[in-house]
Amino acid sequence: MDSRNRRRIGIAGAVAGVGAAGVGAAVGLRRLAVGRVRLRPDPDADEPFGTLRGEELTVLADDDLPLHVEIDGAAADLTVVFCHGYTLNQDAWHYQRRDLRGLRMVFWDQRSHGRSGRSDPLRATIEQTGEDLYAVLTAAAPEGPVVLVGHSMGGMSIMALADRHPELFGDRVVGAALVNTSCGDLAELTLGLPLVLAKLVRPLAPRALRGLGRRADLVDRARGLSADLAFVVTRKMAFADKQVSPTVVDFLEQLIRATPIDVIAEFYPALAGHDKAAALEAMGRVPVLVLAGGKDRLTPAAHGRRIAEALPDAELVEVDEAGHVLPLEYPGVVTGGLRRLIARARPGREQPGHDESGRNEERTA
Repeated sequence: MDSRNRRRIGIAGAVAGVGAAGVGAAVGLRRLAVGRVRLRPDPDADEPFGTLRGEELTVLADDDLPLHVEIDGAAADLTVVFCHGYTLNQDAWHYQRRDLRGLRMVFWDQRSHGRSGRSDPLRATIEQTGEDLYAVLTAAAPEGPVVLVGHSMGGMSIMALADRHPELFGDRVVGAALVNTSCGDLAELTLGLPLVLAKLVRPLAPRALRGLGRRADLVDRARGLSADLAFVVTRKMAFADKQVSPTVVDFLEQLIRATPIDVIAEFYPALAGHDKAAALEAMGRVPVLVLAGGKDRLTPAAHGRRIAEALPDAELVEVDEAGHVLPLEYPGVVTGGLRRLIARARPGREQPGHDESGRNEERTA
């Protein structure tokens, strides 16, 4: 491979890294020193990320793709269903899963993510993830009221469900939480770049990602060799809190790195083309919690405000010093908001386990 081709792959990898919340996918870049950050005191150093497991259930999507589902808690009068974001898996809800014990909770891996089956690339769409959520609801929460919680692409999946199955909202679905997400216009994002540079990068991203997807083995090997670079870029792109736990950054980077680059490439156009503003009408029948990060580079706070303004019964929580992964960066804010949402969805019922035991709950917008 000549130097010109190596340089092209490096540039494309950098674009892919930005689009996937900061994965260092570039080939040939040297490792960077991050010792000072990694060595400082870390209250989350012993947190058992990725180890919380529930009763496993395999749910078949409408194309017979197996979706990996886990259920925590016994039968109850309400079920909370969590939908994770792009390039992640259900373990991204670690703190909420830990601190909301006592509720009946359902977690699932989006198609081609985590332990779910590998999708036909043509079905890597937000509309399909909405239908997948419908299949999960039918199998894992066949009766009783449900509160839906979605981060990033997971929030888009909830909107897609509302678009295709509006009859569920106000009947089966009695509340929803939308975290770091958008109802459309993501193609105009700057990703925190200067506007002039963003206009140059945006048209290149889909083509660059497709090219990386065709070199998946090569790129995925390179991702594994650039852990320090990935740490630095993930911390910069996904978080805003300068004191964020290095262990949390490592955990997020591992989740992203576990998602094959061709999967990242396949879903990127669906996110860029996402437009579900019309679905907010159905969601307006139930109380909604909208959580936004003031320094979110991927789904800026203005997108959360737009959602909240379109809903008659929305609580908007905007955390000024937060990025794109509120469930990990400010878990107490997310968990506390979910408690309030659940109380609104079923008034008069005390919520179990009020001791958050989670970091940053005292931090508010």
